[in-house]
Amino acid sequence: MKRHRSAFYHISVFVISQLAWLGILGIWIYWYVSNYIIFQKAGEKLSPEIVYNGTKVFPFVGGIVLLVGIAFGMSLIFRNLSVQIRLNKLYDNFISNITHELKSPLSSIQLYLETMNSRQVPAEKQKEFIKMMMKDASRLKTLISSILEISALEQKKIVHDFHNYTIDQLLKDLLNEVKEEFNLPNDSIIIEGTANCECVVDKNAMRIVLNNLTDNAIKYSKNPIQISVKVRTQFTKIIIDFTDNGIGIPSTELKRVFSKFYRVYGDNIPNVKGTGLGLYWVKEIIRGHGGKISASSEGDDMGATFRIELPVYNEFIKKFKKSLLANRKQKKIVEKTESDL
Repeated sequence: MKRHRSAFYHISVFVISQLAWLGILGIWIYWYVSNYIIFQKAGEKLSPEIVYNGTKVFPFVGGIVLLVGIAFGMSLIFRNLSVQIRLNKLYDNFISNITHELKSPLSSIQLYLETMNSRQVPAEKQKEFIKMMMKDASRLKTLISSILEISALEQKKIVHDFHNYTIDQLLKDLLNEVKEEFNLPNDSIIIEGTANCECVVDKNAMRIVLNNLTDNAIKYSKNPIQISVKVRTQFTKIIIDFTDNGIGIPSTELKRVFSKFYRVYGDNIPNVKGTGLGLYWVKEIIRGHGGKISASSEGDDMGATFRIELPVYNEFIKKFKKSLLANRKQKKIVEKTESDL
């Protein structure tokens, strides 16, 4: 509600300012036309020193252009201001979320250490404490690494370790790893369809994509997680539909979910932990592979589908031939393609 009130306020200010400028423009036109009419009707009765040439409309046109230019400039300023305000809000939310995400495991580690330092903890309990501290430390490392990697992706400092894979086998291997990572039952993720073609990807990067999509599905699901992964080819593209059984995504939020720091809020949406960077990271990785990702949802509690489109082997080589040739380790990918041709 607060966000809507803020948007209404800024829109109201914009509309009022534009009406003000239109009012000034109207007064300017009225002044010019009324003076023109006065000179036309009473020109002969006025002093000869007062000369009026109706053909010289430069002041009139110049005034209109100036006012329209100011109005247009105000529109740009308002647009940029609105974008900056929105980014500031997203950044504030990110700082709040990331602070919580960092403090939670640190507090846990500190508590275990203080307990072990102040009490005589049995050996078995010490092992349990150390195991929990290692888990929290790993969580911290993952979080910090994700932020650093996203920054590197944006600055084009990450060079993907591309290799060619059979897409069907790659998906099967990665999804099996996902099940182990999140301790999911074997039947929680079902693979449907087949592509039966090769692709060029960074396996570790694609692991991050599937991990983030699965983590997102788990966080926004009320029931035991059930994921369907459908794969197929379409001309020069490999299409992967990742569908979960979660609470779904409101239609108004579908295009925003991939924005940096963006979090979806609503009455039926659980208050989950996160930084708002997961889907943004996914989008950047897919884009770095020459593909794209989109989201769709049929409505509340109807789940969400994330469609990943990746170029097939030869199409990828066409797009990234120069960068692959610049990397010694990845020259073989291009050489293999040229030998096949």
